[in-house]
Amino acid sequence: MRLIILHYHLRPGGVRRVIELTAPHLLRADKPENGFPPCASCLRVRNLRIRDKKFSAVVLAAGEPPDEKWLRSFRRSVSPVRVELLIVPAFSYFSEQRGSATDRIRAVRAGVDLLLAEPGNSLVWAHNPGLGRNLPLTREIVRRCRSARIPLVLHHHDWWFDNRWQRWPEIRRCGFRTPGAVARSIFPAADTIRHVTINRDDAAILQKHFRGRVRWLPNPVEPARPPARKRLARRWLSEQLGNDSPVWILPCRVLRRKNIAEALLLTRWLRPEAWLVTTGGVSSADEKGYAGKLLAAAQTNGWPLRLGILDGGAGPAVPELLAVSEAVLLTSLQEGFGLPNLEAAAAARPLIARRLPNVAPDLAGFGFRFPQSYDEILVAPELFDWRNEEQRQEKLFRTWRQRLPRSCRAWAGEPFLLAHPSQPVPFSRLSLTAQLEVLGRPTSESWSLCAPINPFLRTWKKRASAGTLRVTAWPRGAEKWLGGPAYAERFGEIFLPPGHGRAADARAAQEDFLRDRLKSASLFPLLWAPVT
Repeated sequence: MRLIILHYHLRPGGVRRVIELTAPHLLRADKPENGFPPCASCLRVRNLRIRDKKFSAVVLAAGEPPDEKWLRSFRRSVSPVRVELLIVPAFSYFSEQRGSATDRIRAVRAGVDLLLAEPGNSLVWAHNPGLGRNLPLTREIVRRCRSARIPLVLHHHDWWFDNRWQRWPEIRRCGFRTPGAVARSIFPAADTIRHVTINRDDAAILQKHFRGRVRWLPNPVEPARPPARKRLARRWLSEQLGNDSPVWILPCRVLRRKNIAEALLLTRWLRPEAWLVTTGGVSSADEKGYAGKLLAAAQTNGWPLRLGILDGGAGPAVPELLAVSEAVLLTSLQEGFGLPNLEAAAAARPLIARRLPNVAPDLAGFGFRFPQSYDEILVAPELFDWRNEEQRQEKLFRTWRQRLPRSCRAWAGEPFLLAHPSQPVPFSRLSLTAQLEVLGRPTSESWSLCAPINPFLRTWKKRASAGTLRVTAWPRGAEKWLGGPAYAERFGEIFLPPGHGRAADARAAQEDFLRDRLKSASLFPLLWAPVT
């Protein structure tokens, strides 16, 4: 049986990390039976039997090839299972392709024909269809799998409606003119299709509308072994940065939702002599303006900021960099799972992280406790030009709201700053322009104004200065949730019979998501436009 793993790309990031961690366990490369764990129930989709099949090959299908170093490592990890690579440029982000929409859609169909030329004994594992970056691909793979009765797992990591509304015109150009048309593509219903989410909140919404055809599958993470090349990694870091200063690290690509300026503010307050480093750089055209403005401000002000230190493929692995960094940060505005939280715990490094409402409950359920976590960092209104920021946000919000589909506009809440004039405001609720104004003030001034309204920061500053920031212990019970064998076991249960339930309703499911994602608590100016 072939395991077909489909994604837009195989660039460094969360999805690729999930693939590389799980494939060896799903393929059972180290076991003679080379299939799902024997304790799982037999899986049936009517006359289709999956459970007792063995994977003879894995097909990596994407719009662009991975780097050779990663591909070699992946092949070794699943050996002796054969790895095939199918690169179809039409599978990449629709907006990053050239040519007319008609030609691109035709190329998608040809690519899917090639991928499923031998449909028998295949299982398709499609990643991030809900992101909506290539809806013609999602529509075509669903159509072909449904008609040929090929089991299809739609694994949702992110959502197109999760503060990504600037892509709505792109979606319309793909031929999806209404939210309902999108819903039918990303939330199809069939007895051969299952939806997988990476947090319980999303699973709960879908379960209401797709009873028995939805599974919550938390991403796998395992405690890391002490890196053998720790000294070499530290030396490499020093060479890249030009000195031996401590390093605080953001294990991420450069994306606006990572809220990098907040990580820089925390670093300057708590450990001013430290570098702030991101592992990945800019991998999307949408983020170039944000990265450029942030870097220009850092260079002008002399802030020790390095974006994309691993760009180019050279250097240590991410776990090695985490192990030699003094602290790990996660200041994201939104995440689907919170993998960096667990990677910091696995590497036994202190973590300073925003407490995200859709992620924190799951992490607590796994048994993790993060002593340096917070809801928001409040900043005093004196630290930026409030009047200009108010006008800026009014204009940005008005433009952003007008871009929403007409049917959704009434659900949009009110931005925090516009609803709370001249009060301390969460740094995350500022535009990038205002964030950089705060960062541009002398550190002593911003600290004296903000420490009293964020009292937990004083304790963290003492710990950072003394080298005693607290590390999250790896819970004993986490293995049953996050271990590779546990992941394979749950994956093997995806196609258990769904039982009886209400008729699937894609449009209603998406509407529930839309109402939630347009509430005031979900609105962040950073995500309203490519540069704010």
